[in-house]
Amino acid sequence: MATVNAYLTFEGNCEAAFNFYRSAFGGEFRDLNRFSEMPPQEGMPATSEEMKNRIMHVSLPISAETILMGSDTMPGMGPDMTAGNNFSISIGVSSKEEADKLCDALSADGKVTMPLEVTFWGAYFGMWTDKFGINWMVNYDLPK
Repeated sequence: MATVNAYLTFEGNCEAAFNFYRSAFGGEFRDLNRFSEMPPQEGMPATSEEMKNRIMHVSLPISAETILMGSDTMPGMGPDMTAGNNFSISIGVSSKEEADKLCDALSADGKVTMPLEVTFWGAYFGMWTDKFGINWMVNYDLPK
């Protein structure tokens, strides 16, 4: 069964924003990763010193069912951020097949910005913008 959460995007102030959200909701970050932790990727430029400290991914559980997630932008990765498109709907699924099915259905006549693929963080992950301009991402955590 799919779970749905909000994924927020920032231009360099994700850490400050999530410290603010943590002060309001309480709790602790489940994940906090910086772009400096990302291994070199074929076809991707090296991470600049300015960008290394930006947040690649952060997650803050705010209830038993809901996780607030976010990241900073990284030039060349994903669409440019503007007010109004700085969030995505993140779907957590229980199989690669479910990820494929939802991505195929929801990206029809839209634009895939990151095809579904196995990632260095141990997930099958992809991103797209649907034909109505809504940003989506799907994540299946691979068995360890």
